[in-house]
Amino acid sequence: MFKLAHISDVHLGPLPDLSLRELASKRITGFVNWHRNRARHLFAGTLDSLMADIQRRKPDHLAITGDLVNLASSLEIAAVTAWLAEAGDAKDISVVPGNHDAYVPGAYEKTTRAWYPYMRSDEGPLGWIRDHHCFPYVRVRGPVAIIGCSTAVATPPFAASGYFGQRQARATVDLLQAAGEAGLFRVVLIHHPPIRGATSMHKRMIGIRRFAATISSGGAELVLHGHTHLNTVYYLKGQTAPVPVVGIASASQGPGGSKPAAAYNLFSIAGEPGNWQLSRERYTLNADATGVELAETTLF
Repeated sequence: MFKLAHISDVHLGPLPDLSLRELASKRITGFVNWHRNRARHLFAGTLDSLMADIQRRKPDHLAITGDLVNLASSLEIAAVTAWLAEAGDAKDISVVPGNHDAYVPGAYEKTTRAWYPYMRSDEGPLGWIRDHHCFPYVRVRGPVAIIGCSTAVATPPFAASGYFGQRQARATVDLLQAAGEAGLFRVVLIHHPPIRGATSMHKRMIGIRRFAATISSGGAELVLHGHTHLNTVYYLKGQTAPVPVVGIASASQGPGGSKPAAAYNLFSIAGEPGNWQLSRERYTLNADATGVELAETTLF
């Protein structure tokens, strides 16, 4: 049995000091938003508790579906790079970027370069290469093919949308089909929810219909996302059965906010092609933030 843990929206804090040059951009609105709203509910201690519980359960792999930073400053990117190194070996952790990881023009290149070991396809270049398409990537771990897609693009102030384009769709179909022919359980990682109406217009993913066609054409067994900071389950049309699309709360969300407290998914994958068994345990920060407890069990 293969165990896959899933977290999202790390938003690693606290927010470091920013230079005037860094603030002379969309970051100024994010900086104000952090100090007025997010700082009250996003805590490093919460993330530490969640990660300790995950490591205690010894999953085979950890998937992180984006928004590791807040404003994508150089100091934040370096802090996340160090945090990832502490979290585990790059071969055991797969990352896709979110809109906060591409917060301003140029940030996407910096984050994908810094975190490339966690985004590297099994057959990809050993090091980051400018203009090389990191996404989609495929990483085979045991009976599972982890296929990472990116919706991360820089957006104007007060927008947090994502984009899934034609080139990435075609390449993802090819990877999904090849993984299916190899008899692998296919898990797709993406930041924005690929579901119409799952979030507001200014936060939506552009290319939802294209992604749905990618899944129905290429085939998949599971899609994981973040972005909404909510614990959700949707479904997309698959080749032979509906494909679960599972979201998760922010990994740094403390109790008492408008969004659910920090949580992670732990999936158990067993079986064989045509007879896969998939179940999920969702663990969440308890009400007084003293530990993590089982909140839900789902058999898909």
